[in-house]
Amino acid sequence: MNDYGVVLESGAVRFERLLPGPIERVWAYITEGDKRSKWFCGGDVEPRIGGEVALFFKHSRITDEPPPDSARKMNDEGALMSGTVTAWDPPHRFAFNWLGMGDPDSDVEFQLSEAGDKVRLVLIHHRLATKDRMAMISSGWHLHLGLLEDQLTGARPRGFWSVHDQLKAEYAERQKGITL
Repeated sequence: MNDYGVVLESGAVRFERLLPGPIERVWAYITEGDKRSKWFCGGDVEPRIGGEVALFFKHSRITDEPPPDSARKMNDEGALMSGTVTAWDPPHRFAFNWLGMGDPDSDVEFQLSEAGDKVRLVLIHHRLATKDRMAMISSGWHLHLGLLEDQLTGARPRGFWSVHDQLKAEYAERQKGITL
């Protein structure tokens, strides 16, 4: 399976991963703030459509690599963003409108399904308004989903900041010719 996200349409990217199950465990790592903070961001989710989503990013929790100067404050002190739950169907589908990322708001959807003893995770991020935003978000999800896999398999967490800029450049190159 290719780890790179695929552009679905103008302003949308899709990722797919096969992760170790059971599905309830993967669901918990996506929806429970204490588990999610180990690979992406912390914060509570109000478990219902229309519920609030708190997204507290503090990357010093997910990597011990030094951040670039542009991310130092968020890495060291944290940054709070928010959203609203738009789909809640445990343990198969969770979606939210993501507020506070600059540009227009965007939409994130996690879909989980059983695939033998594995769990197929499909993540789709919609309404990415610019190519730069799409490259940044794509590289971020690529790295965060790798860290989720590391959490679920018990592997040592892979690099984050050490590969972020290169991965963002790769996504920007892959998106040449796409019209947003």
